[in-house]
Amino acid sequence: MSSLTSLASIATWPVPTAAAGVVRADGTVLGTHGPVGRRFPLASVTKPLAAYAVLVAYEEGAVELDEPAGPPGSTVRHLLAHTSGLAFDEHRVTAPPGDRRLYSNAGFEQLGDHLAKATDIPFAEYLRQAVLEPLGMADTSLEGSPAKDAVSTVADLLRFAAEVQAPRLLDPRTVAQAMSVQYPGTKGVLPGYGHQNPNDWGLGFEIRDGKSPHWTGAGSSPRTFGHFGQSGTFLWIDPDAGLATVALTDRAFGPWAVEAWPPFTDAVLAETRG
Repeated sequence: MSSLTSLASIATWPVPTAAAGVVRADGTVLGTHGPVGRRFPLASVTKPLAAYAVLVAYEEGAVELDEPAGPPGSTVRHLLAHTSGLAFDEHRVTAPPGDRRLYSNAGFEQLGDHLAKATDIPFAEYLRQAVLEPLGMADTSLEGSPAKDAVSTVADLLRFAAEVQAPRLLDPRTVAQAMSVQYPGTKGVLPGYGHQNPNDWGLGFEIRDGKSPHWTGAGSSPRTFGHFGQSGTFLWIDPDAGLATVALTDRAFGPWAVEAWPPFTDAVLAETRG
């Protein structure tokens, strides 16, 4: 299925397999291309799913966003916004909380541990019950770290992207927080794209704002938010365009993606704007 010719360009990407899809806030899938039912490792596109589960726990009263979690002085909010001061892939502190935007897998692992202790449910199981099952994401599972070890399909992630645009599992005000800049003015490195000042982030979602270079398109609104993964995957939501796009591949992120993704995004936006 593809009513969008722009999606067909993924066939030219230098990857063994690629699948993509576009969905509006009302759940209307505007088009797909490639094997949308194939399971791909998500790498860091895992993080928005994990963050959504944490936000469900927050609304259920199991955790508070500003309660202590992670290293001393850090909170759940700091961990979600990559400002806890934890290193990228090591459980060691390299800066005071709130000081810099230090993108951290370790932070999301501590977040998962914190939630598991608070709810007495293993994090992968909590994610399944709180997010995956209610959204009908039967082909998605977390098989390790809450930072990077989910496996999913384009079809499932389109369900998730529709949910984020028109929330049913969360209060829209909670999602508005997640897509709003936390700790404004914080600078740091956006993996794969170098130093950004500011390096804006919400609660588990990266926010485009004025970042350059960036993995979304020149036509993407500053309000665009989402995530990309080192396994050659991305999910972005552009509230101004009223749609979201998912692309999954089986080739690691690299110069090919830096080159291919922005024009692809611009083509999708141009076509859906009519």
